[in-house]
Amino acid sequence: MKAATLARLVAARAARRPVALVTLLESGAQSLIDGAGETQGAPLPDDLATAAREALAEDSSRTVETAEGRAFIHVHAPPHRLIVVGAVHVTQPLVRIAALAGYDVSVIDPRAAFASDARFPDVSVIGAWPDEALARLAPDARTAVVTLTHDPKLDDPALIVALVSPAFYVGALGSRRTHAKRCARLTEAGLDAASLARLHAPIGLAIGAVSPAEIAIAVMAEITAVRRLGDTRRAAA
Repeated sequence: MKAATLARLVAARAARRPVALVTLLESGAQSLIDGAGETQGAPLPDDLATAAREALAEDSSRTVETAEGRAFIHVHAPPHRLIVVGAVHVTQPLVRIAALAGYDVSVIDPRAAFASDARFPDVSVIGAWPDEALARLAPDARTAVVTLTHDPKLDDPALIVALVSPAFYVGALGSRRTHAKRCARLTEAGLDAASLARLHAPIGLAIGAVSPAEIAIAVMAEITAVRRLGDTRRAAA
């Protein structure tokens, strides 16, 4: 690999920007391409550029046959992240399920009695105010954010940050009545209708979940559906 290509790859990984390294196996020529189709390095023919974008969209490296010969597309993408606001009972099974699904998990809660290492071993626990912590974590298009405290003083500031970020999923715990009140507060805080439409609430797929573990399953199922299928709520309506 050329030094310039390696430097670009390292920079992309540091910025959590998914890229694909495309190598023509016969010539050894290499290019980096991102999801928008921007290419650095050797020019790519249209069929190979399309295959690389598909590999990026599916997070899946592969060997392909093209007019230029065989090529290997190596996807370099950071892990998906789950940021949970609220170190509550639902959070405990949720972080375990998310970790099993390959997510990097962070839990935010300024309440030391809740956000303890004993309750959340092997998890990044941040004891800061949610809006400040989220601003530092900078949710991107590979990040899901959920708020579970049921306390507007903690959830609302976090949602304001999350809903104007590129996060692919934002969800909040609470009943429909609670959500209506939440939307009124968020509107008063300056969020527009398009931002509020991104919010999944009541959170989770409607599977009749009752226990913390069942609610965690419903939440992770909805996150997975949005990640894999996109937001299908309007289509279902």
